[in-house]
Amino acid sequence: MNRNQLQQLAKDEDGLSTVEYIIILILIAVIGIVAWRAFGQAVVTEVNEAQGEISGLN
Repeated sequence: MNRNQLQQLAKDEDGLSTVEYIIILILIAVIGIVAWRAFGQAVVTEVNEAQGEISGLN
């Protein structure tokens, strides 16, 4: 490919928005999974402790 063809290819935006949205959704899903694995157990522990404290108020 010559330089002109590469420039035309870079300017071609047909179908890019769908692919970009899919990539963004995949990235969000991966970030969510990583965050849940990192903080999920800590959140569950905190919620259970808070629930125990609230139950103790009765």
